[in-house]
Amino acid sequence: MRPKVGVLLKMKREALEELEKYAEVEVIPYPSEEELKNKIHEFDGIIVSPVTKITKDVLEKAERLKVISCHSAGYDHIDVEEATRKGIYVTKVSGLLSEAVAEFAVGLLINLMRKIHYADKLIRRGEWESHVKIWTGFKGIESLYGKKVGILGMGAIGKAIARRLIPFGVELYYWSRHRKVDVESELHATYMDIDELLEKSDIVILALPLTKDTYHIINEERVKKLEGKYLVNIGRGALVDERAITEAIKQGKLKGYATDVFENEPVREHELFKYEWETVLTPHYAGLAVEAQEDVGFRAVENLISIFRGIVPEDLVNKEVLKIRPIESVKML
Repeated sequence: MRPKVGVLLKMKREALEELEKYAEVEVIPYPSEEELKNKIHEFDGIIVSPVTKITKDVLEKAERLKVISCHSAGYDHIDVEEATRKGIYVTKVSGLLSEAVAEFAVGLLINLMRKIHYADKLIRRGEWESHVKIWTGFKGIESLYGKKVGILGMGAIGKAIARRLIPFGVELYYWSRHRKVDVESELHATYMDIDELLEKSDIVILALPLTKDTYHIINEERVKKLEGKYLVNIGRGALVDERAITEAIKQGKLKGYATDVFENEPVREHELFKYEWETVLTPHYAGLAVEAQEDVGFRAVENLISIFRGIVPEDLVNKEVLKIRPIESVKML
């Protein structure tokens, strides 16, 4: 019997057609938690974006579910611990969004430092009254060239960011859970512990996943080390204590904060909205390049189908699930 798969997002047509070759497919774009609780019992597998949270309450209703395939590199929207307990395989998409997200991160940084977004708003409001106003008012704008840049997280995205920064003549520092000799030789990046990196860098870029260990990794104490510096967050909103960041900007201690992610999304109101000069805020879309999304769709399908064929994909998140429910027992194709 073919597996029944719920696609909980608007996935690219080509990837959806590939999935339909192997499974009975029902598309339910971005369901609410209540909607999902009423439907989840029907599926052997689901493909899900970060927009939809797969909570413990949802998983309690997932009587048939064997696979959760994330249409993303991040998986903090999944209760992985509960999924593992129930013998549900969780996969992510590794590497395919790295280039798109990395170029977005550098774009955020340049925008933040050169105030491009601010200048755009000014000219659209009809406030370009004279060259004198610009040359006297836009003081403190800095160049990226020659700066010391620290990257927290040196996975695929961190490496891609570092490669793009090299032509700007920056000095690179990094922190990762494990020291990476290949990064140091290829990118001439210096490994440092987190606090040393924060103290020595002019710019800090967050390219970390959200885990129990990285939650508020930039906390109130560490925000103090960022005085006179710039911070860019391309990882997850909860990597930073947003209240501490906002207070530092309010007091003029943090030069600037650019982020594509927030602790609670979507955001309609936020204290940071007041600070147009000091911030660049975007709505969690760094990976939304057409080319990247097509690749992600195919990989999410491939991961799911692999498990139904009894093959463990490289992108399996919860490898301990193999002890709870062996791969042979989920084979349906």
